[in-house]
Amino acid sequence: MQHVHFIGIGGTGLSAIAKVLLESGYSVSGSDQEYSPLAKAVDAAGAQVFIGHQASNVNGSDIVIRSSAVPDDNPEVQAALEKSIPVLKRADYLGSLMEGRQGIAVAGSHGKTTTTAMLAWVLTALDQDPTFIVGGVVSNLDTNARAGKGDAFVIEADEYDYMFLGLKPKIAVITNVEHDHPDIFHTPEVFRRAFLDFVRVLPPDGILLACGDDPGASDIMTNASKSGYQVISYGIESSHYDYFADNIVINHFGGFDFDMLHDDSLVTSVSLQVPGDHNVKNALASLAVIDQMDLPVIDAARALEEFIGAGRRFQVIGDIDGVTLIDDYAHHPTEIKATLAAAKARYPHRKIWAVWQPHTYSRTKTLFSEFVSSFDDADSVLVTEIYRSREPFDPEFSSIQVVQAMDHLNAYFSGSLADTTKNLLDNLRTGDVVLVLSAGDATQICQDLMQLLSKQTKSKNR
Repeated sequence: MQHVHFIGIGGTGLSAIAKVLLESGYSVSGSDQEYSPLAKAVDAAGAQVFIGHQASNVNGSDIVIRSSAVPDDNPEVQAALEKSIPVLKRADYLGSLMEGRQGIAVAGSHGKTTTTAMLAWVLTALDQDPTFIVGGVVSNLDTNARAGKGDAFVIEADEYDYMFLGLKPKIAVITNVEHDHPDIFHTPEVFRRAFLDFVRVLPPDGILLACGDDPGASDIMTNASKSGYQVISYGIESSHYDYFADNIVINHFGGFDFDMLHDDSLVTSVSLQVPGDHNVKNALASLAVIDQMDLPVIDAARALEEFIGAGRRFQVIGDIDGVTLIDDYAHHPTEIKATLAAAKARYPHRKIWAVWQPHTYSRTKTLFSEFVSSFDDADSVLVTEIYRSREPFDPEFSSIQVVQAMDHLNAYFSGSLADTTKNLLDNLRTGDVVLVLSAGDATQICQDLMQLLSKQTKSKNR
């Protein structure tokens, strides 16, 4: 039995791979700095989880897989190399897992987690028993990964650190291509070239599905078509796409109903619980993949009606004393705009508080002007200190500068997570909606507010 050790096993990417390996009969261990919920889930699934990084943690390993955030001088990396144990990143390992399977890789700057989650759920509902790796928990399945016995292998194709270039899909989906991760992709052109390279991982008989509404994805489609790849378009802005969503109307869930057309012919009608027209596109991409796999699209559409989302993607944490708390992973201007538009569509008569935790100095600086104009659909905006993640502290730059550049009349710098939570607690009123936008640790705000508002409610009722 092969023993695989993961450095950073509590992250979304590595925890998912670890789960698939455990269910496939591998021996798995891993380490992380803290006992995160995903680390706990892998531990419960049978992995040996160490808290903290020590050289001895790699003992007995055949292969070591490390997170992109783990540096070369990590003691476990060094110990593995000294013992001649191969040390790989996700990109070096995932392709081998996909060999011999019908790989479906979903890439894009935004929407890839939800689209991958939709596919994982629909294929499961269609009794295809897929293997899947998703960058968030699939709410309907209560997991971010599974080793299935079916032919399909669905994976979120993460562009960060060029991970997606190690994949071996037969079907590739590109939701959009918009410059992100400036710490890795220093210019938009470098980012674009990475997606062009991603298309080249397809075999000669592979299929590229891309969103024609997005200029970046459309550009990739044009280049792929010139190179001889089979290219299929989808979207909501032109009936000339191969797959087109028409008659889009809001429904009683706060999501959208629409008709799916293929080559101008009605395929099926769809009703979504998840809000936002961006999820119409995500659903359309998922159903287009199902159609290309020659599976029943009408049955898939019925399964999508039951889809309730992915973890931290417009995830309703709770309703306390008339206040709705929502956690969302949005950390790019386009994602923030789409998420706030979805909130406004679902809650048209309620006050929306946007709580934004900027993620990394490099992204906040590079997309500064776009962030400044991303909050029009929020009634009030609270901006926390920057979550620097893997980057060193920058004493010369602060999110205060972003707030000062905003034209929004009710945008404020709220400081620490604790100060932000207190600000909300002092000012929230019945009927308000709090939308926390963060790829960092600001999700804690929702948890803390749940507890504090609950205490307030109990005190009132005494």
